[in-house]
Amino acid sequence: MTENKRAAGILLHISSLPSAFGIGDMGPEAILFADFLNRSKQKYWQLLPLNPTEQGQGHSPYSSISSRAGNILLISPKVLAKDGLLDTKELEQYYLPQEGKTLFNEVERIKAEIFEKAWQNYQQGKGHQFKKDFEKFCEKEAHWLDDFALYMVLKQENGGKPWFEWPEEFKLRDKKALHTLVSENKEAIKKIKWLQFIFSKQWKDLKAYCNNKGIHFFGDLPFYISYDSVDVWSNRHLFSLDEEGNMIGMAGVPPDAFSDDGQLWGMPVFRWDVLKKHHYDWWIGRFKKNIELFDLLRLDHFRAFADYWEVPANEKTAKNGKWKPGPGADFFRAVKKALGDLPFIAEDLGEINDAVYELRDEFDFPGMKVLMFAFGDDMPKSPHIPHNYSENFIAYTGTHDNNTMRGWYRQEGNKYHHQIEQYVGKQLTEDDIHIEMARLAYASVANIAILPIQDVLGIDELGRINTPASGENNWEWRLIPHQVTIDAENRLREWTIMYNRD
Repeated sequence: MTENKRAAGILLHISSLPSAFGIGDMGPEAILFADFLNRSKQKYWQLLPLNPTEQGQGHSPYSSISSRAGNILLISPKVLAKDGLLDTKELEQYYLPQEGKTLFNEVERIKAEIFEKAWQNYQQGKGHQFKKDFEKFCEKEAHWLDDFALYMVLKQENGGKPWFEWPEEFKLRDKKALHTLVSENKEAIKKIKWLQFIFSKQWKDLKAYCNNKGIHFFGDLPFYISYDSVDVWSNRHLFSLDEEGNMIGMAGVPPDAFSDDGQLWGMPVFRWDVLKKHHYDWWIGRFKKNIELFDLLRLDHFRAFADYWEVPANEKTAKNGKWKPGPGADFFRAVKKALGDLPFIAEDLGEINDAVYELRDEFDFPGMKVLMFAFGDDMPKSPHIPHNYSENFIAYTGTHDNNTMRGWYRQEGNKYHHQIEQYVGKQLTEDDIHIEMARLAYASVANIAILPIQDVLGIDELGRINTPASGENNWEWRLIPHQVTIDAENRLREWTIMYNRD
């Protein structure tokens, strides 16, 4: 009997789970959510990137200080207690209000204290069963972990400043200066590595739990890396920088219908000629790490593999950039040769040209369809309307960059109400728009249908997690305890069976 290619899943980042510690984590609530996915016959749990986030970058998971490290804010204190590294009763003093919002400042404060206690307990012999595993982790991950630990120590010593504002010897990685730094900061370096080990251990345990229940983790890989990141600091030759580490070419997108100035992202573009000479080793290592973390991987800003917009670093807008050729098929052939089958999804949204579609299709990567983009003057011919789908796609009601379906229907989508009613053949209100759109995604021929949890629960615009080009109130939305209802579970299970996605 052939395996059913049709499947369904939910988009919800770990940080958006309920938790007593101000941010969702890899603890008991993640297990409860996995059980909910299992009971409702969902095969995919889609997440945002797991890398460390920073206050200075608005805690965006798409603007990280490391492409390989894990976000230690997602470590569960309750799992640390279960592993004998903390006292359960003592944790109660750190409980924060569960009001459906991530309290980043408070989270950073309390988790720093919690982690310090756990680390001191480990130093005193608690959790001794993990000693050998920790040593193996440090050895296996040394190719990125050693630099990451150095970078974090230097960042702390320099008051959180970016690496390009550090003293010259550290900015340009003088070997003697770094050697002295290591010998003087052994304890701090070991603690940073230990927290990465704890993150990895908790993630592997959660992934194993989900995989055993037939749930696959669907991850997300940003295309660019922050200028202020360990990756750029330790691999300056791979990025568009001068000898002093100053940025030359910046990433962004040109002016379009949404922005007269285009968008400047503040990240250096890659030197693809140099990467090619090195057989794309840095990218292959990055993919390898992510394939360990996830079962499927969405490649964000996929179009940049075909061509990308480069803006001189001194420009104030993105207007004066140029299109440059990306690495194209040569890159993916090298990756495939190194890694075998590529479990990639192409984020092929926005202004896309034929070269991007050809690259996607040459390697048979599934693309994305978003129902929120389907309505308007061009609706019958829109690539996002279900009657124009083909199988090798993932159908969404919306993504993490969109309003919730209910919020969209009430605000931006209000001009399409009549058209939507014509399409679904019935009158609608904002109380049932999320249900009808979810049905369209599930009923479509797309192999996979993914619903943001907000659209499963019919949450309004207050449930929006990110507004692109806005620097405020992003990445903060969270579920509150018991918000995922039995009605939602039953409805998902019913749809999954009815539309042959189980």
